[in-house]
Amino acid sequence: YKPDTYDLSESGLTNFVQQFLDGKLKQHLLSQDLPEDWDKEPVKVLVASNFDEVAFNKDNDVLVEFYAPWCGHCKQLAPIYDQLGEKFKDDDTVVIAKMDATVNELEHTKIQSFPTLKLYKKGTNEVVE
Repeated sequence: YKPDTYDLSESGLTNFVQQFLDGKLKQHLLSQDLPEDWDKEPVKVLVASNFDEVAFNKDNDVLVEFYAPWCGHCKQLAPIYDQLGEKFKDDDTVVIAKMDATVNELEHTKIQSFPTLKLYKKGTNEVVE
């Protein structure tokens, strides 16, 4: 949790703790800035700020790889995942995407291991891991 202000006075800290106890604070989540070219490649780049708009688009089946840049299994999957993106690049109903889950956090999705693949189904947004 991150305070709105950096008021370190007794009243400022008391107010912050009281807001936490009352459940009025939102958890501070990590997010990268959205790259300008996030959708230029066949595998789309997601960050916390564009995730919901892309993954929960009911017009598309969206496959998302949650990865860590240092993960060996993720590095092995990368060329295969790029081939998959290339295969579906002209299909308007399928989106192949990836998100660096070490620097992007989502309120509704917690990633425990890398890589994690989730399919967000067209029409229902049902999530299949």
